[in-house]
Amino acid sequence: MPPLCRHLVPAVLLACVPSLFAAPFAYVPNEGSGTISVIDTATDEVVAEIPGGSKPRGLAVSRDARWLYVSDQPKNRLQIVSLERRAPEGTVDLGESPEGVALSPDGRWVVAAVEEKHEIVVTDTRTNTRAFAIPVKGRNPEHAVFSPDGKQLFVSAENGDAVDIIDMAARKQVAQVAVGARPRGIGFLPDGSRAYVAAENANEVYVIDAASHAIVARIPAGLRANGVAVHPDGSRVYVSNGGAASVSVIDTKTNRVVATVGVGERPWNMALTPDGAKLYVANGRSGSVSVIDTARNEKLRDIAVGKLPWGVVVR
Repeated sequence: MPPLCRHLVPAVLLACVPSLFAAPFAYVPNEGSGTISVIDTATDEVVAEIPGGSKPRGLAVSRDARWLYVSDQPKNRLQIVSLERRAPEGTVDLGESPEGVALSPDGRWVVAAVEEKHEIVVTDTRTNTRAFAIPVKGRNPEHAVFSPDGKQLFVSAENGDAVDIIDMAARKQVAQVAVGARPRGIGFLPDGSRAYVAAENANEVYVIDAASHAIVARIPAGLRANGVAVHPDGSRVYVSNGGAASVSVIDTKTNRVVATVGVGERPWNMALTPDGAKLYVANGRSGSVSVIDTARNEKLRDIAVGKLPWGVVVR
């Protein structure tokens, strides 16, 4: 019997297949339920519910899809979850109120934005232990996102109205870019040339040149723009509008919104499948994930998950 089938828990829907690691799966942290919902992106069905700590928020999946790294916000830690056993395997102390979590492109580092300590804490995935921390100037960092080459880390300062830029080789902040009020999600184009930053209270997206750190465009989005996802071919950027229950679709050639797709209430963080065919949107107040067909810019369905889903990672 496969290892996953030996650890079934009540109310878990799980097909006993040879491996859960036959990606892609969408992983959804439910901060109100303390669980991670696992969605099979081929069928768009929830196939497992994994314990995620007391209030899971940020989430990353290791490159080999064996580990989940989850920020447990009230317990001030990174929880490390074995996907094979679907159980916690360890923790890393982070500091007060950790939020966004991201994996470096080479899979070596997991970074967590720690709001109340105003720093980024870095975990070494080779040992699953804390490696170092990098202070940032902006207040209340929420998301920390690697450039595609892994050399830079862009950090949204939620209460600082800025993006802090870290040089990963130097392990220090090297620049700060002022943006609109309450910056949230960040996404890079695949070639690393530009970063798109959603400013929630400005209802705008700021486009930053990754080399010069200059703002090259400001794009009106929907009410309370927050989450950002970038299509793998770089042609589109998707922005969730938490106050409008919608997703804006931006054409990166013109930096204009070309479509708006209705989703659930309070859409938050999002992720695309590796082929870019489907976008998964966490709807906090609806307790669901909306699935969008990116070719047609149409919602395909809503998938019920746990309470207050915070985001999505696909691997």
